[in-house]
Amino acid sequence: MTFANVGTLGVAPGTREQVVAILTRHNPDLEPAGCLLYEVGTSEEHPETVFVTELWTSAEAHRESLQLPGVRALIAEAMPLLTGDMGGCQFDVAGSPLR
Repeated sequence: MTFANVGTLGVAPGTREQVVAILTRHNPDLEPAGCLLYEVGTSEEHPETVFVTELWTSAEAHRESLQLPGVRALIAEAMPLLTGDMGGCQFDVAGSPLR
């Protein structure tokens, strides 16, 4: 069953585009690790928030991806730009009318 991780990341004032650039940098390790979708977005209504939507083959694949050296490096690079205000949810996908 597909696993979804949908979250928000609070960013320090003036760093939103820098965080987006870090999170959207090509990472060839994600797809082999089980990542089906990784989308990063912004909203003018929330200028100090970055939105991330991820789909994974499983919750375990998502959890294990956090140990990949490339992923850990990106997290370390982004962390100083984050405020610590994070939200979101995780769930098992039941289906889609598109498939």
